[in-house]
Amino acid sequence: MLQGKRILLGIGGGIAVYRVAELARLLLRQRAEVRCVMTSAARQFVSPLTFEALTGQQVHTDLFDLTSEREMGHIRLVREADVLLVAPATAGLIARFAHGMADDLLTTMWLAADIPCLLAPAMNSIMWQAEAVQQNIALLQARGMRIIGPDTGELACGEQGPGRLSEPDTMLAAVRCACTTSLLQGQRWIINTGPTQERWDDVRLLSNRASGMLGLHLAEAAAAAGARVTLVAGPGVARSAMPMQRVDVESAQQMHEVCMAQAADADVFVAAAAVSDYRIAKPVRGKLKRQGGGVITLQLTENPDIVAAVAHMARRPRRVIAFAAERERHLDHARRKLQAKGVDAIIANDAGRMGSVLGGGWWLTAGQVVELPEMPKWQLAGQLVEMIEHMEGRA
Repeated sequence: MLQGKRILLGIGGGIAVYRVAELARLLLRQRAEVRCVMTSAARQFVSPLTFEALTGQQVHTDLFDLTSEREMGHIRLVREADVLLVAPATAGLIARFAHGMADDLLTTMWLAADIPCLLAPAMNSIMWQAEAVQQNIALLQARGMRIIGPDTGELACGEQGPGRLSEPDTMLAAVRCACTTSLLQGQRWIINTGPTQERWDDVRLLSNRASGMLGLHLAEAAAAAGARVTLVAGPGVARSAMPMQRVDVESAQQMHEVCMAQAADADVFVAAAAVSDYRIAKPVRGKLKRQGGGVITLQLTENPDIVAAVAHMARRPRRVIAFAAERERHLDHARRKLQAKGVDAIIANDAGRMGSVLGGGWWLTAGQVVELPEMPKWQLAGQLVEMIEHMEGRA
């Protein structure tokens, strides 16, 4: 999602600096280019060599580096970046940003920045709640700066309360939102994902191995592009720091009810969930006991077809997208499902990939088949969001 983006990390002096190293690793995993500027206080906690080794880029520390300043290095650094994120933003840095003090490389760059600027504060709870700090935060927010966190929890000093640096994945989500376009601004997307679980008795379940990761990445990509996303998540689906509404469900019937309620008048519905086709007709109360004969019979009854129901509802989303996981004859099965379910497009994939971090397959509409080569699921999700938005046909 961040391929080709240049992220400038301004690193302040605090014990939470070690979590910024993890953020740098996450940004690189999403194929961003990361450059770091460290204050003198930050270098008391972590050596610049740490970030140079992680990013493969020189770490900038001094305003009066003659080579850089001959080229106006502090201006060039921000002009070449897409986003500036300062983490951890200490009380001192926040005060200097708020009042226009430019006495080192990081504060000078901040004043010269005409790109999205994000602050992730981290400090003791009493400091964070101090009137002066809160006034400075309010001043920066009024100027359009986005504040990430801080979280509430155990602090380095051993106390509990607000002031903890936000999690790296939360900061990553904020960077993604700042970097991506508003392609889907104003749209409502409903996405279901993950497995469902059907109860045999009060102990046992009928389910599958779906992780829900591709559906989760689709929701993240749509949210990053400006859509209002509702994620209907089956059991075990990981949580996301991206801005979205989440509804957790367990059974196929529960997922059906939520999807039907949410999909009315939505712009896009994506059925990425691996929904159980059948459920136990009469679940046993308590625990089903061993019979001693070695064989038991369970009666199954069919679950509702969620994506077909959404595709045929009166206030139908303008785009309804289905998935078809098959072991063989992928395109033949997908073409039949495309017509039978009444959806606008279907992504055919190999059921053998279930649980893998890689995805791929085929994109099918009434008049088009596009092969999707194997790639990381987060990357595939970004490609699919663009294909859904730009597809021809129903509007």
